[in-house]
Amino acid sequence: MFDYYARWIHNWEYKLATRDTNRLVRPFEWGLEWLDLAAENGNPLEAVQRRAREALDDSARFFSYRGPSDYRLDGSHLRFTSALASPYPENNTVHADFFPCHRSGGRAVLVLPQWNAGQQGHAGLCRLLNRFGLAALRMSMAYHDRRMPPGLQRADYHVSSNVGRTIHAGRQSVIDARSCLDWLESRGYRRLAVLGTSLGSCIAFIAAAHDARVRAAVLNHVSMYFSDVVWTGLSTQHVRQGLERSITRDDLRSCWLPISQAAHLERVRGRDLRSLLIWARYDSTFLPEFSRQVVGWFATSGTPHQVLCLPCAHYTTGRFPFNWIDGVSMCRFLSREL
Repeated sequence: MFDYYARWIHNWEYKLATRDTNRLVRPFEWGLEWLDLAAENGNPLEAVQRRAREALDDSARFFSYRGPSDYRLDGSHLRFTSALASPYPENNTVHADFFPCHRSGGRAVLVLPQWNAGQQGHAGLCRLLNRFGLAALRMSMAYHDRRMPPGLQRADYHVSSNVGRTIHAGRQSVIDARSCLDWLESRGYRRLAVLGTSLGSCIAFIAAAHDARVRAAVLNHVSMYFSDVVWTGLSTQHVRQGLERSITRDDLRSCWLPISQAAHLERVRGRDLRSLLIWARYDSTFLPEFSRQVVGWFATSGTPHQVLCLPCAHYTTGRFPFNWIDGVSMCRFLSREL
């Protein structure tokens, strides 16, 4: 029976993960210009690794920013200029949707959906948060939906075979998330949390690790290293195909450490940051072994946390009944911890 259930989940997951036909294998690029770098002695790998070490040596500076001054709220639609510019004007305007709650008592959750989420992604979850007495602000991450440059059909520029651009995109999304927290604070919200799913989980954790205002974090699908997910995940095999002939898995891990959860775990040790770590037992995108590494670190470090293991996989998390188990668990946790 158990084996039948596992096969059923894996088959369902594969159908969901492979239904998109617009995935492109893009050529490998070092993207040194995204990191303000030039190759050292003709060795771009060494240049990127050096910049990664510099970012980790002072990650507070790497994710620092000058707060935006042009917040504009039109109805429920918030816009402002990203504090970290890219060459794409569309991407440089941050979009977020505000879901206020009159009985929030100063409690608000910044919501960061998954990679390639559409404009309405997680809107239902935000309304569910309202039902639990929490205000919500749903942010579009870099290169997603309204921030997508012309000619793209997917948020390929956030996770791609361009090494430097992927770092820049992760950094930009973290900074934009912190700018959203600034806006929430300016509106009188003092009890703040972040909720991120998949790629959004990574961005949410790094933002929380660098922002002491965050009291609670829901990390919906977790993994230690950004590169491990890209290299092994079912949904990113087209990205790996663009990478693997030009860089090894270990070298990619060292380059993408600044946007990996593992590099910033020590920043939450000893903090009163309450986290809910969610992983899926049959996940073929965030492999369970990587999720267990995160859970293990939280357990051995004594960092406050709870764990939810879903009996499904990555894409199937968004399908009934798993989406309800996931959503209600996240909302209950945040309502309680805030």
